[in-house]
Amino acid sequence: MAMRELAGIAAQLYALPFDDFVAGRTAAAKELLAVTPATPELRARAAEVRSLPKPSVSAWAVNMLAWQRPEKLRDLAELGLVMRQAQAALDAATLRSLARERRKLLAGTVAEAAVVAEQQGRKISSSIAGEVEQTLRAATADEGAAAAVRSGRLLRALSADGVDVVELVGAVAVPDDPAGAPPAGAPPAGGRPAAGRATGTPPAAGKPRLQAVRQERPAPSPSARERAKAALQQASEAARLSASEAEHAAGELSEAADEAAALAEEEVRLKEELARAGAGLRLARKRLELVSAAAQQAARAADKDRRREDLARERVLRLGNTPGH
Repeated sequence: MAMRELAGIAAQLYALPFDDFVAGRTAAAKELLAVTPATPELRARAAEVRSLPKPSVSAWAVNMLAWQRPEKLRDLAELGLVMRQAQAALDAATLRSLARERRKLLAGTVAEAAVVAEQQGRKISSSIAGEVEQTLRAATADEGAAAAVRSGRLLRALSADGVDVVELVGAVAVPDDPAGAPPAGAPPAGGRPAAGRATGTPPAAGKPRLQAVRQERPAPSPSARERAKAALQQASEAARLSASEAEHAAGELSEAADEAAALAEEEVRLKEELARAGAGLRLARKRLELVSAAAQQAARAADKDRRREDLARERVLRLGNTPGH
C-alpha cells in the first residue's frame, strides 16, 4: 500500500475514541476487501491496516490533543524551539524564565488533554496524566519528538534522557510518511477538520520569544550544581515514567493471563465435549452396523418367504386344474 494511503487510513483510526480503535481497524480492513475480486494487492493492503498497533492510553490522549486542540501542541513546539536556542546560546537566565513558562504551559495542556479525553469517552488517571506530561515535555526538548506528538499517530509515551535525546523507534504509526503528520482532509474524532498539522520540523517561534534570547553576549555556563539538579530532575521524571509504564505493562500482563486461563478452561471443556461426542459417534456406528445386519437378514427372510408363497400358490393352481382333485 502506498505510504500516503496507509497514513490516511491510520489518521482516521488514531482520531477515534480509544475503545473504538480495534473495531474501526477491523472495519477499515474489511472495507478494503469488499471490492470484488479481492486481489492479492488488496489483501496485502488489508493486512497492513490490521497490523496498525493500538496506542497506549497516554499516547491516545496526546493524539486527541493533536486532532482536537492542535494549537496547544503548536505552542509547546514553539516554546521548545526557543528553549533549545537559549540552551545553545548558554543563556541561563532566559532558560530559567522559559522553564517557568514551560511548567505553566505543560500543566494547562495536560489539563486540556484530560478534558478532551473525557469528551471522547475515557477518563485518564493521574499516572496516565504523568505520561502525557512527560511526552509533552519531550516534545519541547527534541525536534523529532515535537513532530511525532503533532502527527496524531503516536503509539507510546515519549521521554527525554539526560542529553534531551528522545527515542522515537516504534513511537509513531506509519513513521515514513513524508510530512510526518496527519494527511490533509483526514477528519478527527467528532468530525471536525484537522488543524495545526505537524511538519518535519516544529513551527518557527514568534518574534517576541526569539527576541528574548540574548545571543549577542552569551551568559556564563550553568554551574555544576545547576547541571546536577537538572540531571536529577530528568532522572526522576524518567524513573516516574518507567514506573508508570511498568504498571501499565503489569496490567496488560494480568489481562493476558486471565484471558489465557479462560481460554485454557474453554479448551478443556471443548476437549471433554469432543470426547463425549466421539464416544457417542462410536456407539452410533456400532448400532448402525447391528441394525444394518438385522435389516439385511430380515430382507433375506422376507424374500425366502415370498418364494415359498409363490411355490405354494402354483401348486394350488395345478391341483385345481387336475381332474379328481
